[in-house]
Amino acid sequence: MQGKARFTRWAGGAAVALAATLLVASCGDAAPGATPGASTAPAAHSGHAGHGTAEPAAAAAPLRPGERFMTLTLPQPYRPSAPSGGTDEYRCFLVDPGLTGSAFLTGSQFLPQNTDIVHHAIVFRVGPKEAETARKADAATPGEGWTCFGDSGIENGAWVGSWAPGVDETLLRQKVGYPLPAGSQMVLQIHYNLLGGAGTDRSGIRLRLADGGSGLAPLETGLITGPIELPCTAEESGPLCDREAAVENVAHRFGEQARQMVDGLTRMCGQGRPPQPGPTQHCDMPVRRDATLYATAGHMHLLGRSIKVDLNPGAPDAKTILDIPAYNFDDQAIRPLARPLEVKAGDTLRVTCTHDAGLRAMLPALRGQAPRYVVWGEGTSDEMCLGLLVWSPKA
Repeated sequence: MQGKARFTRWAGGAAVALAATLLVASCGDAAPGATPGASTAPAAHSGHAGHGTAEPAAAAAPLRPGERFMTLTLPQPYRPSAPSGGTDEYRCFLVDPGLTGSAFLTGSQFLPQNTDIVHHAIVFRVGPKEAETARKADAATPGEGWTCFGDSGIENGAWVGSWAPGVDETLLRQKVGYPLPAGSQMVLQIHYNLLGGAGTDRSGIRLRLADGGSGLAPLETGLITGPIELPCTAEESGPLCDREAAVENVAHRFGEQARQMVDGLTRMCGQGRPPQPGPTQHCDMPVRRDATLYATAGHMHLLGRSIKVDLNPGAPDAKTILDIPAYNFDDQAIRPLARPLEVKAGDTLRVTCTHDAGLRAMLPALRGQAPRYVVWGEGTSDEMCLGLLVWSPKA
């Protein structure tokens, strides 16, 4: 969304500041022997290489009864150009699956064409009315697509898929899918990062579709967002090590909605307290509606060290839903729960992230970047703290 902050509601009511994030997606079934109700990641990581390391998309799993494939690509190659002296562009493209009847999206595989510059992608569903708005945004913007920091920039766009390094096709074994009414179209929001490459891109997406009369439970994507308040290390100095200057820089690169995102997270997660600098931050979100959770993932950028999502922390019925003790930027796959987990109105979900400013001096992708106090931002040299939940609301 360009020029303003948006807030969405998780499970029918918990305020989640949603600014372009990103990204994660994809999965197979839970691994044999996994702890019921929890997802974990390997204890080692590759050092956050981050760019130009993506392998070709895995071969598609066989179609299940009633499913069909459809592959869509960008209308024309696009050459990204980061605005405001930055190194990141978020661009949205409208693609049409030509649905004449209702359908369910039961799996998806984003197909990055230029992995040197494609950082992540989110897939949004828009209805026929919203698609017309998207066409107008496209027509009013030079080149393919339109600028879309934050989200798709189209009202009522629903997050139905995403991609980041290490991600394969999204598949859940339960009878579930994202509903696609007749006339629905897809908006591909692609985050281009130009720190390690250039050139054009013509990415695509492979959709796995089932008929709308299949009787599947409707899926939604929930987001839990945490703040980042990461100071420069003791060995670093410079003008952007001042928090106010760093927030101003983020707003310059991505617009006023970036400043509003930082301020909104401070209010929402800090309960009115001033920002508390440090490597580890968390945010609690109340659940407002009964739901069934099927899968989860965590998203940070290159300074991320660990991320957790907990249900009812500190309570007798507390559960860890996601635990990634050694975060790896190149492995952001959605992790199905070993068993679906029921959550109730009145429960609390918490996302906790740890970042490490010392990684900035170690990572080739960030070499030469000025030291900065890191807050929530949409660039690769900024940071995020995002828990992603795939869930189905109770009727």
